[in-house]
Amino acid sequence: MDQIEKMKELINKLQEASKAYYAQDREIMSNYEYDALYDQLAAMEKETGMTLAGSPTVTVGYEAVEELPKERHESPMLSLAKTKEREELRDWLQEKEAILSWKLDGLTIVLTYAAGKLAKAVTRGNGEVGEVVTNNARTFLNLPLQIPFQGELVLRGEAVITYSDFEKINEEIPEAEAKYKNPRNLCSGSVRQLNNEITAKRKVRFIAFSLVTCKAGETEGEKQPDFANSREKQLDFLRSQGFEVVESKIVNRDTILEAIDDFAEKIKTYDVPSDGLVLAYCDLEYGKSLGRTSKFPRDSIAFKWADEIRETTLKEIEWSPSRTGLINPVAVFEPVELEGTTVSRASVHNISIMKGLELGIGDRITVYKANMIIPQIAENLTKSGVKDIPQVCPACGGKTHIQKVNEVEVLTCMNEDCQAKKIKSFTLFVSRDALNIDGLSEATLEKFIGKGFIHSFSDIFLLDRYKDEITQMEGFGEKSYKNLMESIEKARNTTLPRLIYGLGITGIGLANAKVICRHYDYDLEAMKRADKEELSEIDGIGEVLGEAFSSYFAKEENVEQLERLRKELEIEKQPINEMEQSLLGMTFVITGSVEHFANRNEIKELIEGRGGKVTGSVTGKTSYLINNDISSNSGKNKKAKDLGIPIISEEDFLKML
Repeated sequence: MDQIEKMKELINKLQEASKAYYAQDREIMSNYEYDALYDQLAAMEKETGMTLAGSPTVTVGYEAVEELPKERHESPMLSLAKTKEREELRDWLQEKEAILSWKLDGLTIVLTYAAGKLAKAVTRGNGEVGEVVTNNARTFLNLPLQIPFQGELVLRGEAVITYSDFEKINEEIPEAEAKYKNPRNLCSGSVRQLNNEITAKRKVRFIAFSLVTCKAGETEGEKQPDFANSREKQLDFLRSQGFEVVESKIVNRDTILEAIDDFAEKIKTYDVPSDGLVLAYCDLEYGKSLGRTSKFPRDSIAFKWADEIRETTLKEIEWSPSRTGLINPVAVFEPVELEGTTVSRASVHNISIMKGLELGIGDRITVYKANMIIPQIAENLTKSGVKDIPQVCPACGGKTHIQKVNEVEVLTCMNEDCQAKKIKSFTLFVSRDALNIDGLSEATLEKFIGKGFIHSFSDIFLLDRYKDEITQMEGFGEKSYKNLMESIEKARNTTLPRLIYGLGITGIGLANAKVICRHYDYDLEAMKRADKEELSEIDGIGEVLGEAFSSYFAKEENVEQLERLRKELEIEKQPINEMEQSLLGMTFVITGSVEHFANRNEIKELIEGRGGKVTGSVTGKTSYLINNDISSNSGKNKKAKDLGIPIISEEDFLKML
């Protein structure tokens, strides 16, 4: 492992440890181990003269500004001439060698380093003038803040957000219309924020693709790098300074077509947005001698993926309700082969786009994959016109309404109690701590609710009625269906606390559900009849949760839903006796590694089963801190000693039982 990779590994470990300790109130390594890794990283930074982004040895301060200052580029940032013809690239090469690399789809940035430190970051802007985003660039996940080279270094690269990070960011946004449309737009907006704390949350990365200027400084012994007239050596130099550099291949007339095929195969799973390839001569002097046109440099050319277009027939428009009330049209057509996969569906997004395409059932349409990934309708050849927009919501049967949002016509469900709008409650119901049903992701639930398969919790246990429809759905087949049914059958056997938690009563987590179940000796009928005053007296529940619990069962529709659900479930009996409640009234905190149990969660289950409570922080209300390393100087041990709270090992805890 080279030094840069080792430093990255150390930074990741230290970041995980800090996040666990400060944000999640748990320890994944001792203070001693943390300090040792920190010292090792600091020593490597001193040895290499390099400090990578995210290093705990430096702190990037967050700062908000009124506006982003503008700055003119020293040399214009020209666009590239483009082609979609592979043979044209081969002809362009002549007998020369060139570097073929990804054409990244983000925001181009020019970085300037002076005396080894990041001095300036400027966006491409209009090619002549860009915006200064230096403070924002300091938050990029992988950007070196300090490099070994002490002279002046200017380079260009692309700020990007990966597809996987983009999806995680969108998953945290419940409203469909508020979700970001694509990584490129999100990246552009993130880099140009006035508050760099927002940029830091967006997981922006920087990938270098060219060196502009490199002048040795006055530091004793520093020599001007010799790139031997080679673009490849320039990229190698940037790698040696800690930059992530765009993936590339050296090609010639004989190898370029095969190399393009390799990139075309890779893009199917490539996590960084890319809309093509770039070909640039290896010979720097030759490329420079070619000069430029008024718009393009002559030493490089861009290759855009030629869209593979297929003609097919529109079979139906499927209307997909969402949690926001929007009902989105999806075109379902005769399956066609596109970019190596079979495609039969494409989102149409809204009624305005449908009307623009004059889309009707039976029309002949052409389809393609945008950037070789997302299926889209290119053209409607027969244009029979939009008709049969549904008058009722497919999920709940409520009335629909066409309305304009930002000049775009959309179809919405007017029923406030529409199941599609309550997707979060179904997601909670099938989650690990509730009914624990594998195979029912939020996206799958949304599809099933949209098709009318699920109206209430009990319908999940009756999904076998829709076997034929489910096995024909995209992403499903006989095996997926079988696995889902097995998971549903397994979930029929559950516990009362899991069921109560799964109902989604406001504020009632799994721990609260266990407390209430124990208080009422697992008698569901008694729990349903309990009033808020009675519930409020239970230790750990209180007035707010007591009212939420009693109000839930005061609603007839909730009681009816639970009764339907009970017919589908086998609820385990829980024998209760005084011995099992031996930890009643005690509060524990568990930290460090465990020896006698599989994990800390297993100890937690045991404590709660005996009437005790487990929290994440040591406070004055803590009865015991369980830590096998009693002499540790960890934060929790120190706090327990300060408060006079006993620190016990697992052995001590087992003796207590």
